[in-house]
Amino acid sequence: MSTAPKPYLLFQLGTEAYAVDVASVREIIEYHGSTEVPLMPPHLKGVINLRGRVVPVVDLASRFSRGATEITRRTSVVILERQHPTFGLQAIGVLVSGVTEVIELGGEQIEPPPAFGSAIGERFISGIARHDKRLFVVLELGEVLSFEELSSMSMQKAA
Repeated sequence: MSTAPKPYLLFQLGTEAYAVDVASVREIIEYHGSTEVPLMPPHLKGVINLRGRVVPVVDLASRFSRGATEITRRTSVVILERQHPTFGLQAIGVLVSGVTEVIELGGEQIEPPPAFGSAIGERFISGIARHDKRLFVVLELGEVLSFEELSSMSMQKAA
């Protein structure tokens, strides 16, 4: 049984293609730099001012141990919204090499993550999508941007 197609945002981290469910995407903005916050892990790039709201920015390439994202004219920040158990709806920016497109994917196009593992860790992947003879890693944002893990890493860095 297939599920109804849903829109996914496709983006690049270097030469690799990734997808996230559009339902979690608030907006996409051009990257103009961020303000560093002392004692944060390297993948926490800093914070930006988004219409008077302070939003943390995570470098996904760095988060996946791929090195820092090279800043080019295509570099973007995808603003995602996640439900925090204590503070409610929170915005988090993810730095990406470039945004590609939005596509519709049905459940039959997304396969479970491979059992043999992955360089970014199976827990970060919700599946592998096939579309127009291309493959995309579909990210599990709840794990990639885990509030608990991000908080504990910043506390470890400060210690």
